[in-house]
Amino acid sequence: MIKTVTLNAAIDKTVEVNDFRVGAVNRITKLQLDAGGKGINVSKVIQALNGESVAVGILAGRNGEYIQAEIERRGISHDFLFVQGETRINLKVVDPMNSTFTDINEPGTLVTDEELNQLEGKIFNGLGSDSSLVLSGSVPNSVSSLIYRHWLERAKLLGVKTFLDADGELLREGLKAKPFLVKPNLHELERLVGKDLSRLEDVEGAARNLLKQGSEMIVVSMGADGAIFAYQDKVIYAEGLPIEVKSTVGAGDAMVAALTQVTEGENYLERAVRWSVATSAAQVTTSGTQPPELSKVLYYFDRVNYRVLA
Repeated sequence: MIKTVTLNAAIDKTVEVNDFRVGAVNRITKLQLDAGGKGINVSKVIQALNGESVAVGILAGRNGEYIQAEIERRGISHDFLFVQGETRINLKVVDPMNSTFTDINEPGTLVTDEELNQLEGKIFNGLGSDSSLVLSGSVPNSVSSLIYRHWLERAKLLGVKTFLDADGELLREGLKAKPFLVKPNLHELERLVGKDLSRLEDVEGAARNLLKQGSEMIVVSMGADGAIFAYQDKVIYAEGLPIEVKSTVGAGDAMVAALTQVTEGENYLERAVRWSVATSAAQVTTSGTQPPELSKVLYYFDRVNYRVLA
């Protein structure tokens, strides 16, 4: 069983605006609505890879009802907790003419301690040593930055395989629980270490240092510049694939989804590299946060180029 957790769900409203200008009237040429939030995006891509997951999280209001209906339409199992308020709408502005992608995200719904306890019950219901738990994304302002660390520690006591994709204090504290896999992007990693990582060897060094804190695998996504994978005593650099980008939203979530599907064993790291890079590449060729088609993932799978770093 794989459970994905989304504390800050959203409707992703993606609009295309040619030559988007700040302070000017902009005309939308295309609009798309998607059920979003990082954990939900992971669940959508897991399904695209013919896997199964249970999407757990907090929803509210009519926007929350829309997200739940969309998840049900896709046939994804879920166990959402509805609270007072309204689930946010995140605006994604895509400018095809200038190849820019602008995010305008609303704050999340306020959540009480009692509601968090209810959600925790849903998260850990049925979890065991054959399960995986994905904690990803931001949390509402009312939720402590210790929450992921707490859940990761509890999950590890049960023998659950844990995945963390977070930023700021959520990431810093979550690392203390020593999750199996941590996937920061380059900017999140730079904020974590407190300095620019402009060279590949700088990113490699930071990834190796994170491994020393107790996680088994560190994956650093760097957009078009590829990704770094550190596992045990081995580090691999995967090149970015030459693709036409339609939307960068969900690329990291697609990578996490693929990593949950790769079983450990012979050539584990190499298989993880190919699947995650191919899935992320396929994701950014789709509009909005629509999951990629498996055929497109398989197309990119054999085109992933990587090398082991000494």
